[in-house]
This record gives sequence, structure tokens and C-alpha cells, in this order.
Amino acid sequence: MNSNRVVITGMGVITPLGLTVDSMWSAMRAGKSAISAIDTFDVSAYKTRIAGVIRDFDADEAIGRKEARRMDRFVQFAVAAAKQALDDAALSLESANKDRIGVYIGSGIGGIRTMLDNYRTLLERGPGRVSPSVVPMMIANMAAAQVSILYGLKGPVLAPVTACATGNNAIGEAFHLIRRGGADAVIAGGSEATIIDLALAGFGNATAMSTRNEEPERASRPFDTERDGFVASEGAGVLVLESLDHAIRRGARIHAEVVGYGSSSDAYHVVATDPDGDGAFRAMRETLADAGLRLEEVDVISAHATSTPLGDLSETRAIKRLFGAGAGRIPVTANKSMLGHMLGAAGGVEAVALVKMIQDGIIPPTLNLDRPDPECDLDYVPNRARACEVRVGLSNSFGFGGHNAVIAIRKYER
Repeated sequence: MNSNRVVITGMGVITPLGLTVDSMWSAMRAGKSAISAIDTFDVSAYKTRIAGVIRDFDADEAIGRKEARRMDRFVQFAVAAAKQALDDAALSLESANKDRIGVYIGSGIGGIRTMLDNYRTLLERGPGRVSPSVVPMMIANMAAAQVSILYGLKGPVLAPVTACATGNNAIGEAFHLIRRGGADAVIAGGSEATIIDLALAGFGNATAMSTRNEEPERASRPFDTERDGFVASEGAGVLVLESLDHAIRRGARIHAEVVGYGSSSDAYHVVATDPDGDGAFRAMRETLADAGLRLEEVDVISAHATSTPLGDLSETRAIKRLFGAGAGRIPVTANKSMLGHMLGAAGGVEAVALVKMIQDGIIPPTLNLDRPDPECDLDYVPNRARACEVRVGLSNSFGFGGHNAVIAIRKYER
């Protein structure tokens, strides 16, 4: 079996903190919050009225009017982020073997906006007025499919749907595909667009979301004793992964190297995480084994850290169980304190942020950590970014249904 090294050569994001990698990273380093009052529809009757909303994304400009009209918003985000990543990678598709380039982009929920808009049309105007494109616009594989179609990429195409673990599962499975020789390159990540009425009502009634509506920027507060739930967000994060040999042959600039991937199931509950963090522990342990890394080699953990009371505590317990007495030395940062929870897109965006940590030697802060939970007693880089050499980092993503996915990224060295 082949065992190729796998490197990251391109990155792209669409987020409420910025529509490019540079703008997002600059805001994260500065500790800025993307959370604000929702003004895209009437939320006066909802328990939660805040989110990470993308307001300045122009799909016609990013993609083209004709193509954009055939896509749900989550697909638009994915296509725009993939274009950024391909441009960043300077991957010439005209001369590439497109049979050897795959697309692994998933979504936790898919085109729920398109589905609901057309259902309302059905009820109000009858079946004859429903769009004939409703199904291909709404199904969750369409982000991967549209990127494949637009660029003529004929390698393996996969669209993981593992709730909030989706982005990491996509990157991890793409990493394993390339490592075993199944592709030369894969465009991988996740996308989500669920800031709509039904999702807001459902999550809110499940008491999963923060109701700190009067202080949006202070609502997402991982590991803080006053945390009261996650804050929903939207966007996409996409990476170009390549075998090292392929990247070197074409003279690519290499951002970092993916070295490990682990996944597991809690097999516990459809929504709640295992209180002891057993699934998270096993996914992190598997990732380190897959990478051949020792515990002491990990320099930072990008935590899942959604700001839910049980979730943050269980992740802390998992980290302490794995790293033992050494857990306290590892900086643990919570990107969702700034970005909000991008659901299926979270893993892709947070992988990009981890690469930037490695490149710049800066760990972004965990915002709003004003009164640390006594049971969450690790080094969470509270409120201010920290200069710190980072050679190896773990990125955690955990989702409803008990899905756990962890990736390890290392500084590239020839």
C-alpha cells in the first residue's frame, strides 16, 4: 500500500469574520467577534435572535449570476471558497490529470433554505409553481458535485454528512485517500447556510443556543461559567490537499502538512455528548496514532468548544484523559468564541485557522472567558492572542449523533 505524505497547498473561506483567509485571520488575531443581531428576517418571536450572519457576500460576483441562481446558499459559499483555495494553490487544471483530482465537501444540513422556500411556494401557489431545480439545489451532496462539475474534476467525489463533524471528516477522508494513492489532489472542506427561521426555532426550542440577545458579541463564551449554549453561524472552509510528490513536481507553495486523522462514535445520544468525553478521547488518540505523534509533540488544540455547558466540559475531560499530567501545558483555543458555530463548515474553517497558527506563530484567543468554569481548568488562551511557536496542532470537531472527527496538522519540513 502506498503511503504518500499529504500537504495543504490552497485555502479558501467565506465567513462572517471575513470573506478571505487574510481578512478572517486578521480579525481572529485581533479577537473580534462575528456575532450580531439577526436582521435578515423577523426574529422578534424567537428565543435566540443573534447569529454569525454573512451580509456582504455577492454570489453573482463570486460565481457568476447564471451559475449562482442554480445553487442554494450553502453551495454558493462552497464554490466561492473552493475557487479561493484553487487560486491560492495555483493549481493549473488545464494541464492536470482531472481523473486524479477529487472533491470531498460536505454539509451538515444542506439546502434547507431552498427546501423551505419551495415548500412555502407549494402551499401558497400550488405544485405547478415549485422549482424543477428544488431537489438538485437542496440535497447535501451538491456542494461537492457543483465544484466537480464547474472544474471538470473526475476523481472521487464525496459529501460527508456528520453534523458538526462534517468538515473534519471530509478533510480526514481526503487525507487518507491521497495517502493511499487514490488521488493526486482533493478539494476538501465543509459548507453551511442555516440562518433561517426553522433552524433558529428548532435549535432554540431544544435549548441548545445562547439567549444572550442583548450582548451578541459576548454570547459565545466557551469554558466560561456563564456559557448558555452555542451561537449559530454560516459560511464555508475549503482546502486543497495534494500528495507531496504531486505538489513538488508542479512547484507548489506548501502551507502545512496533514499527518493524522481519527474518527469515532459516542454511541450515546442523538444530541448530547458523552459526559466523560469518551468518543472525543478515542478520536484524538486515534489521530495521534495515525500520525505517529507523541503526546508531548502537540503544541496547540483547536477545540470544538461550542459554548454549551456539557459539551465544553466533556471535551475538557477528554483532553485531560488523553494528555494526563501534561494537559495543562497545551494551549487550547476556541475559534467559535469569535466565529460562532458554523456547523458542517466549522471543521474546514478551523483547519484553515490552525494552518495560520502554524505559519504565524500566533494562537487566537478564546473570547469572553471572564469567569472560567472551575471544572474547565486548562489553558484556554483567554481573551488575547498569544505568540507561541506551533509545529503540531490538533483540530477537534464533534457533531449531533455522537460523531467525532479530529485531524492533526504539522508544520511542513522537507
